[in-house]
Amino acid sequence: MKKIEAIVRPEKMEDVKEALNNIEVHGITMYQVMGCGTQHGMTEVVRGQHVDIHLMAKIKFEIVVSTDEWAEKAINAIIDSAYTGNVGDGKIFVYDLDNVIRIRTRDTGAAAINPPQGEES
Repeated sequence: MKKIEAIVRPEKMEDVKEALNNIEVHGITMYQVMGCGTQHGMTEVVRGQHVDIHLMAKIKFEIVVSTDEWAEKAINAIIDSAYTGNVGDGKIFVYDLDNVIRIRTRDTGAAAINPPQGEES
């Protein structure tokens, strides 16, 4: 099992959601986050003063998939939909998971990630 964390531009949020939905990855958690990397923030004019803003608004996706094959599909979908070719496109982090537990049914592992037959989780 893999956990994928992707940090992308806010304007790419809908594109990434749609791309993941198109490959039938539905278990997604999203956050509005602030951060900086190579982009180093920006300078804005606020009430006539130049203000350095060091943290940029980003969207963080968290996705858990059951196999390496699904991880590869999800990663490619994120890259293809979030890419602009400019600094600040984001990063993807991939982690191995030891276990996942669905609280309601106590299912573990892949069974906890995939919806039971005939039902969505």
